[in-house]
Amino acid sequence: MQQSVTLPNDLSKLAPAGIKTYVLDTNVLLHDPTAITAFAEHRVVIPMTVLEELDHIKDRRDKSVSREARIAIQMIDKVVGSAAPQAIQAGVDIPGSTLSGDLGRLAIFPDQLLDASDNVPFLDSTQDQANDNRIINVALKYQSEHPGEFVCLVTKDINMRIKAKGSGLEHVEDYRHDRVLDDIDLLATGYKKSAGDFWDGILEVDTVREGSITLHRIPRVELPEAYPNQFLYDDNGFISFVDHVDADYVYVAVDSRDNLMNQRFWGLAPRNLEQAMAMRLLDNDDLDMTVLTGPAGSGKTLLALAYGLHAILEQKKFSKLIVARSTPPMAEEIGFLPGTEEEKMAPWLAAFDDNLEILHGADECAFGSIDYVKERANIQFKSLNFMRGRSFNGAYIIIDESQGLTQFQLKSIISRVGADSKIVVLGNLAQIDNKYISPLTSGLTYLVERAKPYPHAGIMHINGIVRSRLAAFAEENL
Repeated sequence: MQQSVTLPNDLSKLAPAGIKTYVLDTNVLLHDPTAITAFAEHRVVIPMTVLEELDHIKDRRDKSVSREARIAIQMIDKVVGSAAPQAIQAGVDIPGSTLSGDLGRLAIFPDQLLDASDNVPFLDSTQDQANDNRIINVALKYQSEHPGEFVCLVTKDINMRIKAKGSGLEHVEDYRHDRVLDDIDLLATGYKKSAGDFWDGILEVDTVREGSITLHRIPRVELPEAYPNQFLYDDNGFISFVDHVDADYVYVAVDSRDNLMNQRFWGLAPRNLEQAMAMRLLDNDDLDMTVLTGPAGSGKTLLALAYGLHAILEQKKFSKLIVARSTPPMAEEIGFLPGTEEEKMAPWLAAFDDNLEILHGADECAFGSIDYVKERANIQFKSLNFMRGRSFNGAYIIIDESQGLTQFQLKSIISRVGADSKIVVLGNLAQIDNKYISPLTSGLTYLVERAKPYPHAGIMHINGIVRSRLAAFAEENL
């Protein structure tokens, strides 16, 4: 016999969530060309002004921005392709916006038809602010026509968010879909320090032999946050390395501080433990990629360059050393500089010449040594704009100042790495010069978190500032 269950009077059934409307600004699509698929089952509105701005931007000489604009336009075209004009204005299903259930819908709003006669507090369309105001007006129009519904303007422009709020728009947000962390302090560092004795916190451990290596096998429940190639150490001098991880166990290889501190690359010795751990990752032949983060002056570039010379000239592991970095505003300026690509890149890559001088400054003929090393190591300076579409085999590749790159840009660069190559990605999240990127949305942050579980990638955050005591003061206090 079936019995009925009576709910307490203070419990009420939740109302089903309604469809939300998101009006996207141009900078959202430039930041993430696939953003139209990021709003699940909800409605995405693209104002005509945004399409006009994308049309202007796709022909810019700034290749990185124009490329994102073209991709965004192609994404929109795939969705609205053969739909009728009335259907496009009403909304067309967005393939891939949800894994199951109702798809999201994309609508193009003809904001050029809006005028001040409508019963909506529109912003005026003065020439200086015409585009921003027209996009805000679209959100205001939707809000007035759909009272009680959630209508939100999504933009990465802080001032535009303030203007929209001040104009009466109830919901205004930054684009957060590309955030991989809630707090930058949670970013993986590549190591974990235990207070006291490391083994005091381990209840169960046994020893296994894999090939020529003896490993300590620790249940995953003891080290739930461990990931491959992470260092574990304590206050008593113990240090170990996570060799690999499976569903049930973490396999740890014990190392020693002396072994780490006695490493040498091209005459360079580590000056702190974090540099030593970074050197161990760089010299690990099983790692195809190493990501080094840290403040200015922590030695990231010097370590990467020293290992490159060591691996090419002494160990013969690679045939060339390729150095590249983000160079805003590259497209407008590089063409006006004389010389070859390497000579055009020289102003932006002077830091590598400075580090070569550090490595060879004590030589009897320093400049002669530097030129000789550049030629012998086949050092090539490249612009990131010209790396796309190429494949680099047998190369040691350094990507410097990567904190200003988007997730999409970093992916397109790393996918260029060919056989028998290693890539080292360097960056300082405190020195982002892209106005649409924050530490939480940087491609470097995305790369660190996504590469963390990959067994052929290593991560290391180098904290200690060794450039000078003045550099340390500036980093901490200015």
